[in-house]
Amino acid sequence: MLWLKTFHIFFVVSWFAGLFYLPRIFVNLAMVLPDSAAERERLLLMSHKLYKFVTPIGALAVITGVWLWLGYGFSGGWLHAKTTLVAGLVVYHFHCASVLKTFVAGTNQRSHVWFRVFNEVPVFFLLAVCILVVVKPF
Repeated sequence: MLWLKTFHIFFVVSWFAGLFYLPRIFVNLAMVLPDSAAERERLLLMSHKLYKFVTPIGALAVITGVWLWLGYGFSGGWLHAKTTLVAGLVVYHFHCASVLKTFVAGTNQRSHVWFRVFNEVPVFFLLAVCILVVVKPF
């Protein structure tokens, strides 16, 4: 089980790296001037490649987490809360895909300030998950 925990932590850290960086690219995309087509295309390419790269990593984080859950059991309120937060992160991840589609289509209406706030969402999720896993407050 220690190997499984190790890979789970690795996949979670890698997934979060993508969840932290992808919305940061959205901030830059929202700031691109209309006449900067090359910059826009470069940022779209970066965000598309990052999303495609981090999606299977996120899936592996969830799969190894479920495997751990099956191995240790699903007990304790902290684990239910953590599972809820992970579900929220999965929703956030897929929402990033829909945001990316608005940039590709040229229909984004949100400002770079909105994306700066959006960029902080996974930080709070990670903090809450770490507290739940380490402290197990309930």
